[in-house]
Amino acid sequence: MRRILLALSLLALLLAIVPAFAQDAVELRIRWYDDGNEGEVLRDLLDRFEADNPDISVEIDTVPYRAILENLPLDLAAGEGPDMARVTDLGGLAEHYLDMTPYLSDAAYWEENFGPFLNWKRLPGDNASIPGFMTQLTITGPFINRTLFEQAGVDVPSDMSDSVTWDEWAEASRAVAEALEIPYPMAMDRSGHRFAGPAISMGAMYFDDMGHPTVMDEGFHAMAELFVNWHLDGTMHPEMWPLSEGYAGANEEFANAELVFYMSGSWQVGQFSEQIGDAFDWQTVPNPCGPGGCTGMPGGAALVGIGGTEHPAEVARVMEYLASQEVLGEFAARTLFIPAHAGLSAAGVDFDTDLQLAKDSLGVFVGQVGTLEQTAFDLQAYAFNRVLFDASRDRLTQAMVGEMTVDEAIARIQDDVDTALAEEG
Repeated sequence: MRRILLALSLLALLLAIVPAFAQDAVELRIRWYDDGNEGEVLRDLLDRFEADNPDISVEIDTVPYRAILENLPLDLAAGEGPDMARVTDLGGLAEHYLDMTPYLSDAAYWEENFGPFLNWKRLPGDNASIPGFMTQLTITGPFINRTLFEQAGVDVPSDMSDSVTWDEWAEASRAVAEALEIPYPMAMDRSGHRFAGPAISMGAMYFDDMGHPTVMDEGFHAMAELFVNWHLDGTMHPEMWPLSEGYAGANEEFANAELVFYMSGSWQVGQFSEQIGDAFDWQTVPNPCGPGGCTGMPGGAALVGIGGTEHPAEVARVMEYLASQEVLGEFAARTLFIPAHAGLSAAGVDFDTDLQLAKDSLGVFVGQVGTLEQTAFDLQAYAFNRVLFDASRDRLTQAMVGEMTVDEAIARIQDDVDTALAEEG
């Protein structure tokens, strides 16, 4: 009887311990958005991580990109954020990031491979924290529907010159649209970031001699006036900027062959590979030129740890796995993203696509890195660039709908920026 009682006691003890072990697994949550197939690839990679690390499970909460821009900052400010998040307002949310340095097994690896881009995610004066890594390096630039040019009998300007101006692209795009009765000659993502590259090409400085942000110069005015007028005369998609709020894109119009020239960026390659494939010849062309150069904007998305997490060590383990050269290389190859990783840049990435159109587009974007103006890098690294981008987007839209002149819009942009920075101290 004593043996039976002892066995029953041991069984009861084991039954009590098993749930405790089961509860030891830490659940982490990633707030994520998709441009193409990257969420699917991430899930596959995390499944492998979880198989090797049963004490951690990772849930991906996929939301629209607009929710990352508008809702995530509110959640972070309220202390209700996830453990990790994919963000594009890199410096603007820096106060909420986790410094993973104390939890990393090899902090030197991060400095060596992500060093130039870590500053994009740091607060001013911070030269040491490691908050996360770039899921991809992006370059803004235009796509064209080459098939429409051929059908219209209009020469593709970049075939004839290495430095095509914005006016020349506008004229050619209008000619194609008119010949084929295409609804939209040109479109640009409704984004101040997307507008910035063209503005810098036209001579916009974005910073004065003291380093204070400014739009009060001839270059910014020149691009703003062109841009607003193109919306008024139908050269640019006449509804996307004026009738939208926040961010908006013209992916559907381009994929449906309703758009000749689309100013967007390298993150679209994966999506167009899926949406369009080889239904028509879509092509990336070099950024149009102006007095200030032929520049787009660098950028990208980053996966960062959030400072409010209750599990910083586990977050760092997940991030170390995803940021390892082998895993990040696979992520880049399968998503058709340009990696912001020194080791992968040196070794190269064998992009996982048989579509020559995609390979050619990626090649053009990689080549555009060398044409980026220093002002573009400075603006991307500026912690409060979101203030400039959003004010530019919203005030230029008001000029398009007749609420103010271009000069008044530029003055209001500057006032918005000055007021916001004064409030920030």
